[in-house]
Amino acid sequence: MIIMGISTCDTCRKARAQFGESASWRDLRKVPLSPEEVEEILGTFGERAINRSSATWRQLDAAERARPPHELLLAHPTLLKRPLIRDGADLHIGWTPEVQAKLAGK
Repeated sequence: MIIMGISTCDTCRKARAQFGESASWRDLRKVPLSPEEVEEILGTFGERAINRSSATWRQLDAAERARPPHELLLAHPTLLKRPLIRDGADLHIGWTPEVQAKLAGK
């Protein structure tokens, strides 16, 4: 299992604490998403993968916000809704009760 996000995100910290050493951590500021990963994420979650309530989003001007989601995530990896959790072939986004229930016991 790989948990992806940013180290300053409280939600990412909660997910990391839940799994401890049984999951690896990837800081998206240090190791951004590849174009292939962005395509997979958008193919799975669509535009809900973009965190429009983030500080990064609020700092973007209208022209930047109008860019296609693929370009936005490549240019601003912290716009990804967090955490993104890869469990084998499965992707999960956010740390909702539903995601927690799916990953319980891992």
